[in-house]
Amino acid sequence: MKRQVIVAVVYLSIGSNMDDPEGSVAGAIGEILKDEGVELIGQGGYYETEPQGKLDQPWFVNTAVALKVDFSAGAALDKIKEIENKMGRKRSVKWGPRKIDIDIIFYDDLIVDTADLKIPHPLAAERRFVLRPLKDIDPDLTHPQLGKTVSELLNEIPEGRQRMRKIEAP
Repeated sequence: MKRQVIVAVVYLSIGSNMDDPEGSVAGAIGEILKDEGVELIGQGGYYETEPQGKLDQPWFVNTAVALKVDFSAGAALDKIKEIENKMGRKRSVKWGPRKIDIDIIFYDDLIVDTADLKIPHPLAAERRFVLRPLKDIDPDLTHPQLGKTVSELLNEIPEGRQRMRKIEAP
């Protein structure tokens, strides 16, 4: 029996604010692309963004990638956790400093709500640091639950909230 191949487009948000944030983000993308079942189809710009939730820490470097994958959303989560662990991610302080943080924002139009996995990411529509790099990839990308594009969602975040600035990619 032939193996059924899943082909889906997954959008990831990637960020870091420890040690060499730009290098960590670029390194995470490199690790993701080592998987034979992954093809990069788009990447957003790199942005320095002020921290959310816990403000007394360095600014983050964030980007987003669009990938064509041949595995399930659950397998994507497992692969991401493996990369985060390999890169030294410690889960100690909620919204605290991070060596690397990789989140699944969208997986095709799939809606998942389990204890381990929530797709679309529940806070994506409120986070400029997620939406801005996604807009670089596809401004008309539509949130499957809200029915709004990333451009529309980005415009709904008040000016001056969640400051960020574009930086050069490493």
